[in-house]
Parts: sequence; structure tokens; C-alpha cells
Amino acid sequence: MSIKPPDLEWLEGGVPRARGFDDTYFSRAGGLAETRHVFLAGNRLPERAAGRDRLTIAEFGFGTGLNFLTTLEALNGLEAAPGLTFVSFELHPMTRDQLRRALKAFPELTSLAEALLDAWSPGAGWNRIPVAGAQLLLGVGDARALIGDLTVEDTASPPGKIAIAPVDAWYLDGFSPARNPELWEPGLLGAAAGLTAPDGTLATYTAAGWVRRNLQAAGFTVGKVRGFAGKREMVVGRKA
Repeated sequence: MSIKPPDLEWLEGGVPRARGFDDTYFSRAGGLAETRHVFLAGNRLPERAAGRDRLTIAEFGFGTGLNFLTTLEALNGLEAAPGLTFVSFELHPMTRDQLRRALKAFPELTSLAEALLDAWSPGAGWNRIPVAGAQLLLGVGDARALIGDLTVEDTASPPGKIAIAPVDAWYLDGFSPARNPELWEPGLLGAAAGLTAPDGTLATYTAAGWVRRNLQAAGFTVGKVRGFAGKREMVVGRKA
């Protein structure tokens, strides 16, 4: 499989927009604030991480790495940060230059962004990328195929699988469901539920009715809460 970087248009404020999906990678109202509201607060992080030895977070749509870096920054604020494994899927990984340009919008994350950029050279398939004490497990390709390579550790599984600790929190951050429905399909969400810890949670910026129904069918209990900026609602949930 050859890697195809995204075709980007750069909007005011350094916001990248993927032409192929007609959608931006983060909110023009503030990407960092959006991540903190939707994915951290939506999953009750970092407070849920306090006192843990390790934490596993998984995400559909690595994009600019903003969610990963914002999570790292939040965990570093804890008195004793847990070891973080961050599992993410990305069909079109940015080049190092694209990533650097996108992350310039967040000077608060400069040191962590530089650590990511220094390690950034993903190939097709699974990549283990150590960044600032965390383990980024990045799957480059179609998430619907790649998720089948993962298994929960300490469970019987065929050889060749990648064992991960049960996922404590999901960041569902694919492009708009209307433009990228593949990342919101029942089969993929069902596979995600199968990798999730009994007390695992999820958060997503979308409140689309068919996405909520797919999450419920996959085995999550979901509800709507206030969205970010001008968005009225978003969805949070936990494994049923």
C-alpha cells in the first residue's frame, strides 16, 4: 500500500481543510479548546487517569495529532501521570511539513509537537512511535481492516495480533459523518466496543441520529451534552 498524504487547503488562522472530505481538521473557533471540551471533558479526562499506572486511549482520525498532544499535555499536569498508549487510525497521514505547519497554530504545545515531528515517519500498516514518554500506536490505512489486527491482552487470540490493554476512552474524530461515513459504520464501531474496557467511555463532536444508533447497536450507552462553540449538541457514552 502506498501512502497518500492529504490534499490540503489552508484557511485563515492556519486551519487545514481536507479537499477530499470538504472538512477542516479542527474548529476555526479554536482547535485546542475544542479538543479539551469534546474529547477530554467528554471522557472525564484527565481526572479519570489520576492514580492509574497506565491509560489506553484510542481514536479514529489522527489528523494533525492535536488530540494526542493535548492529551499528553493534560496528563503531564497530573502529580503522577499514567503510562499512555494512544492507538490511532489514519488513512492519509500528513507529511512532516504539513504536520509542522498545522501545529504552529498551537504554541502551547510546541515542545510536545517537536517531539512528535522528530519521530514522524509513518509507513503503511502499524507504527509504534515513542513520543515524550508515551507510546503512539498509529495504524496507517483503512481503519475497518486495521482494527482486526488488534486484540485485548490476556485474551486468547490467533498469533500475529497486536495485543493492547482494554481501551479506557475513545475519541471518535473522523471527518463529518456525511462526508466520511466509513469511520462511523456499525461494523467498525462494534469492533471498537469489543476492545473497550468495561468502564470505557467515548466522546464525539457529532450528534447525528444514525451515528447514535450505530453506537447503541455496537454496545454503548450514549447521551447528548452541550457541544463546542456554536454546536448545540455532541455525544458522549460508555460501554453498556
